[in-house]
Amino acid sequence: MRPSLLALSVLALFTSAIPATSAGASTSHACRSAGHCEVSAVPVGPTNSSEPSGEAPLSPTALSGYRRVFLDDFQQSPLSHSWSTFAGQPGSDPGAQWAPSHVTEGSGVLSLNAWRDPAYGNSWVTGGLCVCQQAQTYGAYFVRARMTGPGATFVGLLWPTNGGWPPEIDFTETYGALSRSMATVHYGTTNQQIHQVVQVDMTAWHTWGVIWTPHSLTYTLDGRVWGRVRNPLAIPHVRMSLHLQQQTWCSLGYACPTQPVSTQIDWVEIFHSTRLKD
Repeated sequence: MRPSLLALSVLALFTSAIPATSAGASTSHACRSAGHCEVSAVPVGPTNSSEPSGEAPLSPTALSGYRRVFLDDFQQSPLSHSWSTFAGQPGSDPGAQWAPSHVTEGSGVLSLNAWRDPAYGNSWVTGGLCVCQQAQTYGAYFVRARMTGPGATFVGLLWPTNGGWPPEIDFTETYGALSRSMATVHYGTTNQQIHQVVQVDMTAWHTWGVIWTPHSLTYTLDGRVWGRVRNPLAIPHVRMSLHLQQQTWCSLGYACPTQPVSTQIDWVEIFHSTRLKD
């Protein structure tokens, strides 16, 4: 996640939404040509009181035209070897710090935790990780998460695996707030950006999603489509992997906690299109 301070002043509020479908219902697509399908309705996971968030993951065949290729419900300990935790300073903000010790798992929840860590001079340290080996071109990604308090930003994003940047797809990014989240696609050699914002209570459990096709990005929240990008220049066509990260921006004067906070994640799912070649 490499934000621009300009992003905070050019937010475009996207207000239209499409109602969620019932659990287990098929996904609806609008296809104008082969390989050019846009999702217009997204299933939600079934209610399940045994899940920390009260909602179970989608089924392997919940999305028409897709198959599930990855699921972690965080029921096992230690953390699955599919994940790689972050360490060191983010390249875009030398004032921030990641440490594997700030990623914890227990009671069916993955937690990314921000606190002042004596091991790092009592500076704010946060947690982040990626499914870096589960890279693909196009697909659908869903993350069920909540935040315990303001300060550190939470970002769910897709990052290129070829070493180049951009592109980048941030499908939920809070900038430290609890009342809204922003989706941003970074593209082009000059880091052009398209922003969309949704008003939402980040302390409640929500399922954040992005459906990435060769022709569009569709952002979903709790089974509702709340944003879409169709600009052909902005759509990535390279292999990308899912990253979940918490980060502070204290050195830049925002997204800085005043007390320990966590991002809690109940489950993560990744789907691959059966209509398109990777």
